[in-house]
Amino acid sequence: MSAVPEHFTLPYLTEHGTQIALNLLAALLILLVGVWLAARLANIAQRALQRARVDATLIGFLRNLIYGVLVAVLVVMALTKAGIPSAPLVAALGTAGLAIGLALQGSLSNLAWGVLLIVFRPFRVGDYVTVGGVDGTVESISLMHTQLVLPDNREAFVPNAKIGGDAIVNFNRRGTRRFELKVGIGYKDDIGKAMHIVRQLFDADPRILKQPAPGVWTDSLGDSAVNLVLRAYTRYGDVWAAQTDFLRALKERFDAEGISLPFPQRELTVIQGGPLPGGQRPQSP
Repeated sequence: MSAVPEHFTLPYLTEHGTQIALNLLAALLILLVGVWLAARLANIAQRALQRARVDATLIGFLRNLIYGVLVAVLVVMALTKAGIPSAPLVAALGTAGLAIGLALQGSLSNLAWGVLLIVFRPFRVGDYVTVGGVDGTVESISLMHTQLVLPDNREAFVPNAKIGGDAIVNFNRRGTRRFELKVGIGYKDDIGKAMHIVRQLFDADPRILKQPAPGVWTDSLGDSAVNLVLRAYTRYGDVWAAQTDFLRALKERFDAEGISLPFPQRELTVIQGGPLPGGQRPQSP
């Protein structure tokens, strides 16, 4: 009768099976305790970020990122402890990550730009901005898109990648806005008097800032008017009301002071009996 191979004997199988069971138990223990510790560490990091007054959207993202990375490391450790080689597993995870990254290239670009927008804060909720070719007030900033409320109360969801790849104009960041008006007066009107009236109206409106100082200048000599340009600064929330109220007050004051606001007109001179094009003279009736 042939001898039984050593690795098929009962003592060997018993010892080997016990070792496998212990490894599986250790792997399960690593996974359970590790997940609990990962959650605790992620929560500690979240509270630290909150104390540092980091943006709430970024806090949630970083907390989940930390937790996900720790769990992935724990899974690799647990499988290695269970006897599964780690090198093929890491290679498979890398290949899967590359495939997922290529498939979600646009979404990952939005995600990356979302993190950058939250970190560097070129605009905040409540700012009036131009982003991705869209004008509106920022309603919310998420990791994938930025929500705007347009002036006519429509909503726009602009992908963060489009925002990051284009110019960002923030109308509120500096706290003040400048408005500019162009007004034409008649050639026979007194330019100095018109400018004096404009300066009086600037001084009378408390919404117009004294610094930077407002001003009025002669801009050009048009076909039917002397064109003045008016510039003044206000707080960013007052710019529209101040501009429209100032324009109405200027019109009423010019009317009261006899300063005309001419409309475009053209003078036509008719010479009877003059030569026609080509040197011909008109025929008498």
